Amino acid sequence: MIGAGLFRGERPGAWEWSGLLGALGGLGWLVSPGLAAPPPLGAGLMALAGVAWGVYSLRGRQLGDPLATTAGNFVWATPLGLLLFAVTPGPAHVSTPGVAWAVLSGALASGGGYAVWYAALPRLTATRAATLQLTVPVLAALGGVLFLAETLSSRLLLAAVLVLGGVAVAIAGHRR
Repeated sequence: MIGAGLFRGERPGAWEWSGLLGALGGLGWLVSPGLAAPPPLGAGLMALAGVAWGVYSLRGRQLGDPLATTAGNFVWATPLGLLLFAVTPGPAHVSTPGVAWAVLSGALASGGGYAVWYAALPRLTATRAATLQLTVPVLAALGGVLFLAETLSSRLLLAAVLVLGGVAVAIAGHRR
């Protein structure tokens, strides 16, 4: 996203670059290999998902109604999801409450979040949008601490301060 912004003529200032680099450093530290490093295939798929999200975001800046666009994306993705479910090996356990929770979390929570993101994108430069996206892994990790009883480590806490602080510096630097 940052490369696309630079290609299109965006020129972040020194404060924005400093904040972005600080946030990237914090994120790198948060996900760097440790005792529980992700397998290479999983890490590669996550990187591919990040690139796909960047493309999705850049395209979303140019589209019309965020809610209609997001609903359309979900409609188009449903057959693929059903196909993948059908060809996944092993036994499947499907229950009415499970399907209901999947629809609620997917259509309402994720779909609502995507629609809000699409609504905000036209007001953001690509660089600023990319910078804001760096908060997502930290917020997800902190959500794991709050809602899933995961451990709050000093590494997570310090990385969160670096990422969120870097994003704050980049945002404040843009306003200067």
